[in-house]
Amino acid sequence: MKASTYFLGACASLALLSGCGGSKSSSSVVATVSSVSFDQVAYRKNTTMTIIGQNLTQGLTVTNPGCLSIGEVTGGTATKRSFLCKIIAVGTFNATVTNSAGAQVYFATLTSTLANRPQVTLTTNMGKMVVELNPGKAPVTVDNFLNYVEAGTYANSIFHRVDSTVIQGGGYNTSLQLLPALSSIVFEGGLSNVRGTIGMARGTDVNSATSQFYFNRIDNSAIYDSVAATSTAAATYGYTVFGTIVSGLPVMDAIGAVPTSVQGSLPTAPVTQVVITGAVQTL
Repeated sequence: MKASTYFLGACASLALLSGCGGSKSSSSVVATVSSVSFDQVAYRKNTTMTIIGQNLTQGLTVTNPGCLSIGEVTGGTATKRSFLCKIIAVGTFNATVTNSAGAQVYFATLTSTLANRPQVTLTTNMGKMVVELNPGKAPVTVDNFLNYVEAGTYANSIFHRVDSTVIQGGGYNTSLQLLPALSSIVFEGGLSNVRGTIGMARGTDVNSATSQFYFNRIDNSAIYDSVAATSTAAATYGYTVFGTIVSGLPVMDAIGAVPTSVQGSLPTAPVTQVVITGAVQTL
């Protein structure tokens, strides 16, 4: 996962102008840190990182690869700055603070744990499928999928593509209108497209996945997994897998067996709609 980094430079933005002052140059004064604290480190929870020190307006780089993003809390001063981030990683990761001279002024190893992997139950008009997600291998994708689940985006949506390899949903409602989509996410290639797994659909851009997902009806690892570069060929990127069906595999198979037809721009849509009536995190 790409590390989240927040660059805090002296007078780097309008929001920081009031704290910059003008008596000393950032080239001659560097930030020093006396303490750093976190209010909590928990999966999919916001944590506030508070930095105490001197000359904190004179250029800091705050890095925490366990976070989806890092933003500054308003009201910071030259002696105290706070940053907010959402923890999406599972396991250990390092938080660092570096000053404008390139010196690392803080380092800590943080741990985010889960008693159980999150599970989502997809209820359809053909039965239920329980999907266990893997944030350890695909943290950005799992967080993205859970955001859609929590927003209720998938309720009353359909599986709009059924073919010999996959069933695909998360793109259209029952009126064949596109579902609202969040920003696209990065590719994560830690898991394989074997039978019964869930992956993210995307366009030609490897980092273009948003809301649409698919289930592998068969072992698609040979065609959907990434292929490493060789001496004669460049690497090719596949499709992100982020979980697997732990209950309801026969439902996936039943959906995969329904008759399909061309419906508008959809070449293999079920003749009788397969509707996701609900998507809820159940663990």
